[in-house]
Amino acid sequence: MSETKKPLRSEAWFARQDKMGFYYRSWLKNRGFPQDQFDGRPVIGICNTWSELTPCNSHFRTIAEHVRWGVLEAGGFPLEFPVMSLGETMLRPTAMLYRNLAAMDVEESIRANPLDGVVLLMGCDKTTPALLMGAASVDIPTIGISGGPMLRGVYKGRHIGSGTNTISMSEQLRSGQITLEEYHEAEACMHRSHGHCMTMGTASTMACMVEALGVGMPGNAAIPAVDARRNLLAREAGRRIVEMVRQDIVLSRILTREAFENAIRVNGGIGGSTNAVVHLIAMARRIGVDLGLEDWDRLGRDVPCLVDLMPSGRFLMEDFFEAGGLPVVIRELGERGLINKDALTVNGRTIWENNAAVECWNREVIHAFDKPFKPSGGIAVLRGNLAPDGAVLKPSAASPHLMKHTGRAVVFESIEDLHARINDDALDIDETCVMVLKNCGPKGYPGMAEVGNMPLPPKLLKRGITDMIRISDARMSGTAYGTVVLHTAPEAAAGGPLALVENGDLITLDVEARSLHLHVDATELDRRRAAWTPPAPHAGRGYVKLYVDHVLQADAGCDLDFLVGRSGAAVPRDNH
Repeated sequence: MSETKKPLRSEAWFARQDKMGFYYRSWLKNRGFPQDQFDGRPVIGICNTWSELTPCNSHFRTIAEHVRWGVLEAGGFPLEFPVMSLGETMLRPTAMLYRNLAAMDVEESIRANPLDGVVLLMGCDKTTPALLMGAASVDIPTIGISGGPMLRGVYKGRHIGSGTNTISMSEQLRSGQITLEEYHEAEACMHRSHGHCMTMGTASTMACMVEALGVGMPGNAAIPAVDARRNLLAREAGRRIVEMVRQDIVLSRILTREAFENAIRVNGGIGGSTNAVVHLIAMARRIGVDLGLEDWDRLGRDVPCLVDLMPSGRFLMEDFFEAGGLPVVIRELGERGLINKDALTVNGRTIWENNAAVECWNREVIHAFDKPFKPSGGIAVLRGNLAPDGAVLKPSAASPHLMKHTGRAVVFESIEDLHARINDDALDIDETCVMVLKNCGPKGYPGMAEVGNMPLPPKLLKRGITDMIRISDARMSGTAYGTVVLHTAPEAAAGGPLALVENGDLITLDVEARSLHLHVDATELDRRRAAWTPPAPHAGRGYVKLYVDHVLQADAGCDLDFLVGRSGAAVPRDNH
């Protein structure tokens, strides 16, 4: 692609020869930058979510250095800056509560500073959508770099995976199948390198989305965090972002409707996380693409799951990478006409040019399209009188015998209610029941925590029951599994029908029919609604109040209502 002669944003700061030009240049010169750094070189921001409180991103200082070298080699001027880091493993009550706050931090940091392009460093679940949402609202040349997955966990000679085996071993501990000492030993064996979860959880899913959207360099999704090729990719991204600025390839040229359609189909092909639904909808609406649940069901419904990875399968991300990684999945889908082949990617080539000639090195890990791992990898979007605005379920992680089922509701009014009663052997529940959890949605938790995959009662675990239908307005970790209905909208705290469910009500789930039905007549529901009172506010001030007052429902991406859309990259008003 040819270079453009469009003026650089940074020239509004550094090209001026007046008092403010003195300010802008002089204060940066305290680090030893020579005058020629300010003479028309593209200024590249390195947006870093490194934090010791975000273990997934603990190696980002090294990645940032490789980006810096790449930028310098291409004739750019790299300047690293921090933004809020979101670690799902540590942050309470949930990192999702702060995704939009981090997105605001990213957006305002980019727009307010003399940046011509930006490289986003992201790893743990919510850092990826937060950084892309913020950058989309500014719309300058952008490349995303994921931190990469950890190495395989190994415990007693077998591979164990982040989240997936955390959940299974927690259930084994609760049912007395393993000891506390064994549990602690597994903790030390599971996470043995830098990087994010090495299962196909939300972090790995979103890394795949970055590559499928074209906003990451080819190979971004699966290179392990500690593999030298991750650093090489960062260096190449540093070089490429300078070229993107010179060619004026802004983010809106990459994040098109065609790109989002590709990502949805790729999510089906990898058996990706349900969390991708809310994140991609929010990202799309920031850039001006009206993406909705209908797109997820229409585009992903007939896409088979090709990848045998936990939580749906056996292998881990390191195996996925060694088998050929995401490019193989893209090629398999593209050969069946399921990829928009002309979608532009950040390396300047189309997605098909990047992936048409790749090979698979292990068909146990990445299956061929006509011999899929599972027949359905997409997200099922359910509707009915219990979820008029939609709910989602991941068929590849669900039990086939529960995909059409009617059961008696066992209701938990809050997560605290669940914890207080779930271990009681006197709880009136069996495996035919439907567990219902309320008040865990965007407003209700607040932040829509990953509690939708409710733990089963120990008395059922001891009988060998491993799955039941669970319904909530919450999310669940992408590393989780089970027949779990999530993101029920409107949520209970907003007065949705979920708030009206009572113990003993019959509920029918029919995944094939995309139906979720509460067997209570409209007159009775009206009576219950008249008696319902909303939960007390979570906060009277600060960000939590702002969030609860303005957060959209799950079907709209859980963004804040006043953040949807973009303000662009216009240089802010001069401060003098």
